[in-house]
Amino acid sequence: MTICIIEPVPMESISVFTIIMFILTTIASLWLFYIASNENKKVIAAILVWLIIVGVLGLSGFYKEVGKVPPRFVFLLGPVILFVLLLFVTKKGRRFIDSLDIKWLTLLHVVRLPVEVVLHSIFLSGLIPVYMTFEGYNFDIISGITAPIIYYLVFVKKILGNRFLLFWNFACLALLLNILTIAILSAQTPFQKIAFEQPNIGVTHFPFVWLPTIIVPIVLLSHLASIRQLLFSKN
Repeated sequence: MTICIIEPVPMESISVFTIIMFILTTIASLWLFYIASNENKKVIAAILVWLIIVGVLGLSGFYKEVGKVPPRFVFLLGPVILFVLLLFVTKKGRRFIDSLDIKWLTLLHVVRLPVEVVLHSIFLSGLIPVYMTFEGYNFDIISGITAPIIYYLVFVKKILGNRFLLFWNFACLALLLNILTIAILSAQTPFQKIAFEQPNIGVTHFPFVWLPTIIVPIVLLSHLASIRQLLFSKN
């Protein structure tokens, strides 16, 4: 028999400022990706539909249930990561990827700075382990800080070239994969390996469910699309 435990949402422990900052960061991610997609309304509409579906599931407590098979945490990352990867194996998907504006894809990573501030606040509220913050092993804040600098030096001043931009994308992709690994290994699933004293439950609460389902896939796709464009660039 499966035992299902649903923990109450401790929203009172999270400041209104943190919630508002995260919602604004999500909106900024969508807006920057919309610009990077050359204002593709179909794409942004599809993302908004997914955002609403995830939001409703988050409010219902769907992602907070433990003891289910497969683990509900899988539905936070699994579908979107799979979709991102599938884009690269279809001609239509690759055409879309190659049509993205690499300048805006680079600037988009600035959203990772407020994300790190939000994660630290959620940690202080006791919803994620310290490992997932810049006080632990999450160095993703570097990506957010350097994104506007790289954008300025590569696309405005043209001091740095494509090789450096490619290196930066690979480095920041590694930072993203690092925090994703920590988030997965600290979640309440049969695969949990760390942070048993304070597991990663923050991203199962609304509105923070949009971090793994909206922001992370956009950031991941931005890196992969940029790397593909730079590797196959004729310049």
